[in-house]
Amino acid sequence: MATVVAVIASTHHPFYYKASTATGEDRPPFADEWVSKITAFRETLTRARPDVLVMVGSDHFHQLWLDNMPQFLVGKAPFYDANFYNEEREFGLPRMLLKGQEDLSAHILRAGLDEGFDLAFSNELRIDHSITCPIITLRPEADLPIVPIYTNIFAPPLPQPKRFVQLGQTIRDIVESWPSHLRVAVIGTGHLSLELGGPRQFGPHGPDPEFDRKAVEWIATGDLERCLAEVTLDSLHSPGNATHGFMDFMLMMGVAGAGRKADHVDTLDLFHTMEAYFTWYPNGVDA
Repeated sequence: MATVVAVIASTHHPFYYKASTATGEDRPPFADEWVSKITAFRETLTRARPDVLVMVGSDHFHQLWLDNMPQFLVGKAPFYDANFYNEEREFGLPRMLLKGQEDLSAHILRAGLDEGFDLAFSNELRIDHSITCPIITLRPEADLPIVPIYTNIFAPPLPQPKRFVQLGQTIRDIVESWPSHLRVAVIGTGHLSLELGGPRQFGPHGPDPEFDRKAVEWIATGDLERCLAEVTLDSLHSPGNATHGFMDFMLMMGVAGAGRKADHVDTLDLFHTMEAYFTWYPNGVDA
């Protein structure tokens, strides 16, 4: 059976690529510290020696729109185009072509349906920065096949937070039941407190530092019980109008397992948002 060798959760700031590659007067003052943190974070994936990446993210109304919005969608294409034109223009993100792992996609779909998740799928999915940014930060070679899984964190009605956790737990079980010798890393990206287009968007830190503090503690310690007791669809409006992306972090806590402390934890307060990076090794660091 396949082995889950790493579970990784992070934010997916689209400006990292541009900031990290800028030089001279164009290089922002926080770039060196950011690059240093990402370099250490990248090593947590490298040392796991994965063969396949299961990538959890959320489409930013690029391909999925209100005419047809799945709650959870699995890509099952042989290749995935990325990024979208506005991401190239606004963030300087490169065009990418990523190879898919169709066998694992099919296995997740079949087993997910059998476990009670009515998963949508796409054979022609194009992906955006919620998936490409963690690839740029964690595996810039972009040489590993992926299985993209999209969640709906933008268009109400949204699934309940507990459903994200349940899906994470199910993804872990499904990947470990895949009849393969391959090593799999499950990587998911979301947000801490975040405001987009609102009065709290641009500050020296995220719009709700207290929420960010609690969120990092929940994730780092695997405290799903307290997290689920405090986080609701209504409560997530308070820390910022885009904070529902935190439910993707909750999904990754489900993958890692309740009570499982992260092996790597790092954060960076970065103008208007807190960046956060977590890695778990389910079978030990060097397994």
